Amino acid sequence: MDLTQLAASLSEIEKKTLKALDSSNEKSAKDVSTQSGLPIDSVRRALQWLKEKELIELKENKEECIKLSPAGKSSLRKGLPEKMFVQALKELSGKETLDAVKKKSQLNTPELHASMGLAKKNAWISIQKGEKGVELELTGLEKDLLEGNYALEKALEAVEAGQEIDGTERAKLLKRGLAEESIKVNRKAALNLRGEKTLQNLGNVTKRAYNVQGAVPKIFIGKRQPYVQFLNQLRKKLVNLGFKEMKERLIVQEFYNFDVLFQPQNHPARTWTDTYQLKQPQYGKLPKASVVAKIKAAHENGGNTGSRGWRYNWSEKIASKLMPTAHGTTADARQLVEGAEIPGKYFVINRCYRPDVVDASHLVEFNQFDGFMVGKGINFRHLLNILETIAVEVAGAEEVKFFPDYYPFTEPSVQLSAKHPKLGWIELAGGGVLRPEIVKPLGIDVGAIAWGMGIDRLAMFKLGVKDIRYLFAKDLKWMRESRMVKP
Repeated sequence: MDLTQLAASLSEIEKKTLKALDSSNEKSAKDVSTQSGLPIDSVRRALQWLKEKELIELKENKEECIKLSPAGKSSLRKGLPEKMFVQALKELSGKETLDAVKKKSQLNTPELHASMGLAKKNAWISIQKGEKGVELELTGLEKDLLEGNYALEKALEAVEAGQEIDGTERAKLLKRGLAEESIKVNRKAALNLRGEKTLQNLGNVTKRAYNVQGAVPKIFIGKRQPYVQFLNQLRKKLVNLGFKEMKERLIVQEFYNFDVLFQPQNHPARTWTDTYQLKQPQYGKLPKASVVAKIKAAHENGGNTGSRGWRYNWSEKIASKLMPTAHGTTADARQLVEGAEIPGKYFVINRCYRPDVVDASHLVEFNQFDGFMVGKGINFRHLLNILETIAVEVAGAEEVKFFPDYYPFTEPSVQLSAKHPKLGWIELAGGGVLRPEIVKPLGIDVGAIAWGMGIDRLAMFKLGVKDIRYLFAKDLKWMRESRMVKP
């Protein structure tokens, strides 16, 4: 734009600032503020804008200085610790024990000892051991300190007032943490040739010109992290379908993680290579003895389930071991033990922990979506329908496949996989009909299905993420630019 247009585009504070400057004399922001009548902060903003428009020369001169630290300001307000120490001793008749001075001065132990050292070094006090302990006595040389003629105290006042101080006192203040070094920036501004010509054009300007087509700063609205949005939408959808949410637990007994689910205590999945163990405390409390006895019987001989069980001696001690939750089905087991409504539908989104090799589709710490349904007539076909509905309607998967699978706690069992546009086929969920060895010992004699789903992988489909680790990344650009998750 030409200089007339530029002059027309200037704000009121820019115009007043420009008029207060000239090319032959550099002026500080304070000088411009005095001459223009503008607040100092407005002048500083105007100078920066004028510099960006290349209308002025703005020079900066950096100067090292010191300012009082919080401890220095406190000492200036209340008094230096050594002065408080000597003052307390004087008010106690000039001769008293160290304990009495500490109580009177209200100094903490480090301040008390440091103050006593300084008082002794400056010969303000004499120290001797008496019958009551360490005794202190003023020497009469403390007069300058108490009458406000102490050099360090004067240095504090000078720094606060912005005055220069002696190098020795400066070093003392810095060493004791009563002051800290800072950089003072002095700015001086003057008009350049372009600015002078623009100033001449101000007389031709009657109204300010605005560029309504100009770029404006982006405004980032407050919103939840995309993955958290996804989880909340899933919760809302399941509650609307009549499901009840179970309580999430991060630490559980092996009893709920394995035993209630009819997984034998010698199963390879219960070793350190497949699960984590809690180092301390090692054991937790089991439910009432009658429930434990029924689970024990189911493992050893089948109990009342019609099964032969696993034919081994079941250990209550192993069952009571504590561990980080390895899968969300733990919540199903606890709900079944504590009592489930029949008919009933339950779900949980649980944080789980399992040793694994971290890559684009695996984590050692992940979220799992689990649920179960109990009721008369509930069967395997209901399970297939639920898994497909969640994968398609919630995650937005376009292709899904079912494969036969094996889990210790369901029979028949199935695996659900969905096709990711970049990663190919990914296993999303597994489930099946709960075995009689699980439900019958707990007094349930109707149909029961359960499933576990990798909710992190489900979110990858919905959010278009190709690396599961990205769901937990702190990438502000991705979080700002991501669209709100729709139900």
